[in-house]
Amino acid sequence: MLQQKIPATVITGFLGAGKTTMIRNLLQNANGKRIALIINEFGDLGVDGDVLKGCGAEACSEDDIIELTNGCICCTVADDFIPTMSKLLERENRPDHIVIETSGLALPQPLVAAFNWPEIKTQVTVDGVITVVDSAAVAAGRFADDHDRVDALRVEDDNLDHESPLEELFEDQLTAADLIVLNKTDLIDAAGLKTVRDEVSARIARKPTMIEARNGDVAAAVLLGLGVGTEDDIANRKSHHELEHENGEEHDHDEFDSFVVELGAVADPAGFVERLKGVIAEHDVLRVKGFADVPGKPMRLLIQAVGSRIDQYFERAWGPGETRGTRLVVIGLHDMDETAVRAAIAAAV
Repeated sequence: MLQQKIPATVITGFLGAGKTTMIRNLLQNANGKRIALIINEFGDLGVDGDVLKGCGAEACSEDDIIELTNGCICCTVADDFIPTMSKLLERENRPDHIVIETSGLALPQPLVAAFNWPEIKTQVTVDGVITVVDSAAVAAGRFADDHDRVDALRVEDDNLDHESPLEELFEDQLTAADLIVLNKTDLIDAAGLKTVRDEVSARIARKPTMIEARNGDVAAAVLLGLGVGTEDDIANRKSHHELEHENGEEHDHDEFDSFVVELGAVADPAGFVERLKGVIAEHDVLRVKGFADVPGKPMRLLIQAVGSRIDQYFERAWGPGETRGTRLVVIGLHDMDETAVRAAIAAAV
């Protein structure tokens, strides 16, 4: 008998939407399913994988968590994703379900299309694509292109009629979705939530199911078992890039930059976070995430910043032999002044 295909769920969403938190909740409530997790991050500091490895979920051991940190998965399908999937499928104890967390800057479409490769299609099917939306960011107009400078340039130059990188990517991730999770609804009121629903609906021609969530808390039964087979419908979910460059030009991420800032101990974490908010606002940084070393504390301080919103909590104990230190990955648009941002963050400690 042919073995039943393994279902794979692709979880996408812009930087800071809450994908990792949702996956962590999923792993801790997997109801006995053995889940293999593939994580892709933009930049070379694997924060999300580190967080998930520390969640202690029986459904997903550290051996079942695979990190791809050498580029956006949508650009490295042939080089990284296909070999990773092949090795996973060669295991004696194959998983019951595969969950793939894309980078917050990834286009889901090339990844979904890769499931049509012969060696993958015969063994795995895309159970569904789940797009996580930061409701508070949408309500605040983050994806409505509220950048005054870009608006001014559009007025001055008739050739600049395209959408901003943030808008395009937001729409591409929505377009790929079988299920849209409006996350962080606790940060907005009823009127704000209606605005978010209207904004999301207006961005896409397709009308996938839309649900609300707080802190990424969505039941595993809702996330897993959609049974869509999305790889067979990929032609109806083309990204902006695919529509504009159907002659085969390669996609790139020149619009975004990332770098890692390494610092010493942070003696005043509350003060550091407040000063970090100022750095983010001044330089229009999209995302900061990483870990800080707080003297006298046995645990690492996890720092997650989305715009001016910064979450911090002691996430896990420093491991035996693990070098204590502060490491933060910074992500912004390509015109971000890396030297100035580095200096400002260092001065904020």
